[in-house]
Amino acid sequence: MEDSQFDVIIVGAGVMGSATAYQAAKRGLRTLLLEQFDFLHHRGSSHGESRTIRLTYPQHHYYPLVNESYKLWKEAQAQVGYQVYFEAHHLDMGQGDLPELRSLVHYCQKHRIPFQLLNRDQVAEKFSGSIDIPEDWVGLANEHGGVIKPTKAVAMFQALAYKYGAVLRDNAEVTDIKKKEGGVVVFTGSGEKFSGKKCVVTAGGWVSKLVKTVSGVELPIKPLETHVYYWRIKEGHEGKFAIGSGFPTFASPGKAFVYGTPTLEFPGLIKVAVHGGDPCDPDKRPWGPGIMMNELKEWIQKRFSGMVDSSAPVVKQSCMYSMTPDEDFVIDFLGGEFQNDVVIGGGFSGHGFKMAPVIGRILTEIAVDGETKGVDIKPFRIRRFQITSKI
Repeated sequence: MEDSQFDVIIVGAGVMGSATAYQAAKRGLRTLLLEQFDFLHHRGSSHGESRTIRLTYPQHHYYPLVNESYKLWKEAQAQVGYQVYFEAHHLDMGQGDLPELRSLVHYCQKHRIPFQLLNRDQVAEKFSGSIDIPEDWVGLANEHGGVIKPTKAVAMFQALAYKYGAVLRDNAEVTDIKKKEGGVVVFTGSGEKFSGKKCVVTAGGWVSKLVKTVSGVELPIKPLETHVYYWRIKEGHEGKFAIGSGFPTFASPGKAFVYGTPTLEFPGLIKVAVHGGDPCDPDKRPWGPGIMMNELKEWIQKRFSGMVDSSAPVVKQSCMYSMTPDEDFVIDFLGGEFQNDVVIGGGFSGHGFKMAPVIGRILTEIAVDGETKGVDIKPFRIRRFQITSKI
């Protein structure tokens, strides 16, 4: 396959790269997906048992992305024949005067999303007494929540990409990308090289390292190590927290931004974690302790009325965020000598997974067509940062 010619070469086979490979191959493009480790590995950002999907965002530019993603998740799983998206309600909760909560109310009103604004008693009533918020908190409930199974979802996009004719290669670390007439050449550590008209880089926590090597441009995308925890539900209360029981996916902004999902992957356990993490080198992960553990334990004890054992989590999983300073994505042409031949998809900042199907469509369209339809990607342009080339 040396020096093979492709229409699109995608570097990085996490959820974003795999979704892009699916979208590109579905269009009939000669597509190559390269992954530096084994497919479905656990060293990046796209593995594990669950991710939340929610429609509510303080930033209005995410509405069209999430809204379309619900439809695209259903379309993809219908094609592959198994389920990766499980529906649930969603609850945002926090102090009534929090700007984040006010923003979410405004967001729902602007986009005509039906919602309920609930006080403490109403939250307890709606969720069968499983959630207890303080008197000065409010709950913002809507029907657009859910859980995505991440490893299963990545496998789904890879299977569909293969079905549509994509070439998939793992253990193929990309070490360089060079400009050539009519496109680019992608080099791997084993000495192989592949020619492509266009290249899409979706390298997750490694995106800044690779972009700097290739172009000298320093993207302000920082890898963080984050942790997900599962907590034991006390005997007799398991049913109240199960998916399908009415228990929601949830998010709670504040000093610690706490989020979680109903019981799905581990019977009798509920996933509750803090959004955030510690900076790390993706190649030298500390696999360290989590952040704000005491605050998380206290939150669990109070919010679930003692029905969840908050003394210690029983399962801990580690993964990476690739964070931008503003927590918005990077979706743009690399520019410079590459002009529009290399597209960057990165900086998904621990909240992009839910939008993977539509981001795959966008990355394919801007790589191949030079623009995308139906979504404004101006908030995701590289030029919002003061980028200087080191060359």
